[in-house]
Amino acid sequence: MALRLVLDTNVWLDWLVFGDPGVLPLKLAVKTGAAVVLIDSACLDELTRVLAYPLRKPPLDEAQRSACIAACRACSQLVEARPAPPLPKCADPDDQKFLELAAGSRAGCLLSKDRALLAMGRSRTLPFHIMTPAEFSARGGVESFRRHG
Repeated sequence: MALRLVLDTNVWLDWLVFGDPGVLPLKLAVKTGAAVVLIDSACLDELTRVLAYPLRKPPLDEAQRSACIAACRACSQLVEARPAPPLPKCADPDDQKFLELAAGSRAGCLLSKDRALLAMGRSRTLPFHIMTPAEFSARGGVESFRRHG
């Protein structure tokens, strides 16, 4: 069974815009079917909004932003928002949607670079792991979760 992952917006930007080599193991896991990335409409809306920011020079034009969203949709599974179990509140309310998506979709891991989310991941009170893509890869990626959960 494929490992269910949620990516925060910064990780999506690394994947879609910046070509960060740190997400290559994630891309490979998705391509081979070892992992599936889940996204809901709230997270997709945020990604769409952030892609319009001046992320680089020159900024992404409309065609580039549309291509990023198409690529996101092609490599992820759009899921309906589901009720999440009671969750602690994130210090950044804008990040709560990622916690809710991960919990509501029974994801094994939320991959993030956000300090507030990463701090919550150390609490061990969540039904999923929170870590950076680099930590995920260093732990052995999908194979580590298959062995240890």
